Amino acid sequence: MPGEFENGVAFEVVRPLRQTVPVVFNSPHSGRTYPADFLAASRLDAATIRRSEDGFVDELFRPAVAMGAPLLRALFPRAWLDVNREPFELDPRIFAGALPAYANSRSTRVNGGLGTIPRVVADNEEIYAGPLPVADGLARIDDVYMPYHRTLRSLIDATVDSFGSAVLIDCHSMPSSVRAANLRGRPDIVLGDRHGTSCSADLADAAEGILVRLGYDVSRNRPYAGGYITEHYGRPGEGVHALQIEINRALYLNERTLEKTGGFPRLLANLTVFARMMIGAAGTLLSPGAEAAE
Repeated sequence: MPGEFENGVAFEVVRPLRQTVPVVFNSPHSGRTYPADFLAASRLDAATIRRSEDGFVDELFRPAVAMGAPLLRALFPRAWLDVNREPFELDPRIFAGALPAYANSRSTRVNGGLGTIPRVVADNEEIYAGPLPVADGLARIDDVYMPYHRTLRSLIDATVDSFGSAVLIDCHSMPSSVRAANLRGRPDIVLGDRHGTSCSADLADAAEGILVRLGYDVSRNRPYAGGYITEHYGRPGEGVHALQIEINRALYLNERTLEKTGGFPRLLANLTVFARMMIGAAGTLLSPGAEAAE
């Protein structure tokens, strides 16, 4: 499968010359390289199939690399493989043949069509024109999902080894029209810390405060508390803090054409400030003797 991507690379780590800060940025849903056989197997046109992309989120956080933080970014699209899921959240409705016994086919995300191999893109548009061979789905997991997570784990572990702790900022965007029960209006940004379990309260509070001072309407854990990556890697008691950030696409993207709008430069500038200030907060709050984990 990786050979279907440019130069055989499905994802990449954008590294500083030397990592100088205890922060790792991750953009798992901004990939926009679509394998030809995937497009051929889809019932969707080239525009519709892109509706699940976190468009240009990797670009929005790339300035953090110049500040000394690595950025892991997917080149493959979320519609093809979602690494923000358990490794085997598989939907039997899209496969020809029996799934392995270890597959989790009953999760809420699978029921919604958004498993590790998604069945739908945004607006519940079915992706596939016909059944997908089980072997194809498992190959995506073996060839791309597993190496992606090994890479992310190695970045976190290396950060802990160097600095004694690590902060993972998991970077996403959200459709402006997502329906969320009991949520008035549409926030500019949603921060997810799995309701206080994946990240210290001090770090989450710092992130919210920075964004509010930059002029953004910020929600915490509603409607997004953080996905598999935040839940799986966030272990504050072990010195690893994971915080998910979801950005309203209306701030910077034409959601119909998927082109940047005039709001992109301002958002980029503000998120550059956010990254710099969060790196500073991480250095202060997680320094030896600080009360970083609660």
